[in-house]
Amino acid sequence: MPRLMTTLTLGAALVALAACGRGDPQLMNLRNTESGPDEFAILPTNPIEIPTDLASLPQPTPGGANRVDPDPEADAIRALGGDVARANRAAGDIVTYSARFGVTPDIRGTLAAEDLAYRSDNRGLPLERLFNLNVYFDAYRPMALDRYAELERLRRAGVRTPAAPPEGIELE
Repeated sequence: MPRLMTTLTLGAALVALAACGRGDPQLMNLRNTESGPDEFAILPTNPIEIPTDLASLPQPTPGGANRVDPDPEADAIRALGGDVARANRAAGDIVTYSARFGVTPDIRGTLAAEDLAYRSDNRGLPLERLFNLNVYFDAYRPMALDRYAELERLRRAGVRTPAAPPEGIELE
């Protein structure tokens, strides 16, 4: 019997110690263990082109783009048969329209701080933390949108909505 009490006391002490963890909660349990450079952050440039008439070159614009800088968005638009100039005009309209009620310049910092506070308050149960289980989806479940309830709400309000797949069918 004393051995059982010792084992239970030791187990309770380990659980209590695990519950006292500090630091930034990592909900998804994804960590980069490499210390080297990120090979996906390197973008190749196009070959340098020397024009036949160097006098016809425009004045340099510090901070501006040039013809050999990589522009993956424009490259993708061209590859799909789109018009880059038209897409850039439309992008400006979208940004202007979305900012019509004002913007918060430090929104990323604000959201990061609010998310850290929320995750700190919803860190999971002691055994989940002890065994480093993923509690991300459980923590954010109250914030998830029920797409079918929202679809019905919009339809009742008279908003025309596209067809949606039946419940239970997940599209990937």
